[in-house]
Amino acid sequence: MKHLIISLLLVTIVTGLATSQNIRFNGYAAYVFDDRVDSYYSNTDYYDGKIEGGFQWGGGLEFMVNPTKGIELKYLRQDTKAPMEYYSFDNNRVMNTEFDLAINYVLLSGTNYFKGVGNKVEPYGGLELGMAIFNIENPDNGKSEGSTKFAWGFKLGTNIWASEKVGIKLQGELLSAVQSAGGGVYFGTGGAGAGVSTYSTMYQWILGGGLTFKLGN
Repeated sequence: MKHLIISLLLVTIVTGLATSQNIRFNGYAAYVFDDRVDSYYSNTDYYDGKIEGGFQWGGGLEFMVNPTKGIELKYLRQDTKAPMEYYSFDNNRVMNTEFDLAINYVLLSGTNYFKGVGNKVEPYGGLELGMAIFNIENPDNGKSEGSTKFAWGFKLGTNIWASEKVGIKLQGELLSAVQSAGGGVYFGTGGAGAGVSTYSTMYQWILGGGLTFKLGN
């Protein structure tokens, strides 16, 4: 899956550069809301807690294949905390840890733009597919691990053009890392990593915006 996503991203970049009439650079700054997660991934182990909200930043290159359609390759990052309560049969006790968590998204987004007011307001909506890359550290034992999961999302927003080349971006977004497909991120006594998780999928609601710049003709 990961190799397929990377291949699609590379093909999109090459195709976009060859065929796009315009290229835009989008800079993002947003707030991510808290998300509760839990997983009872065996009869003897579980975790229950939340991924805390916080600041998310990123950027993307968008290839305008026509005046109302864009394809964007973007990167987003959030550094946050994940306070968890977990139980392991091996230790036979409930434990609490606040994990350090970095979430990186690499996404391919298809965007449809709608005609705005006086060509200054440009509403849009779009779907996103890609991967979420997790880096998790357990401060209790110093262990850290990474995991890569399939991610999807959708977005709604508008560009408000202050000039011919520069616009202000307002956007709401939902991103999800699908943990139920072949395993997931877990938090537990052994550290942090990828394990069986059939009940927990992460949903992140994001509200913010940024700036958009027209780089092409």
